[in-house]
Amino acid sequence: MGRQVCATAMVEPFLEADDPVLEQVLEWTVARDAADVRRLLEWLPQAASPRDQRALLERARALMTELESAMVELDRLG
Repeated sequence: MGRQVCATAMVEPFLEADDPVLEQVLEWTVARDAADVRRLLEWLPQAASPRDQRALLERARALMTELESAMVELDRLG
């Protein structure tokens, strides 16, 4: 897989830490990643093969890592 970039890493160079836009981006990232993880986990039991299941789980894990990073950044802003 290619290199993954957290949304905060893409935004931080352009915005100050106390910028409300950064907070909105992080909140959107948390909501979107949580919804995507939920969807991937719902699909997991119906996957056509163990390989497909592993791919879904790997993507869910990557999103959870991004989700955790966004939550840590939100804590830092708060």
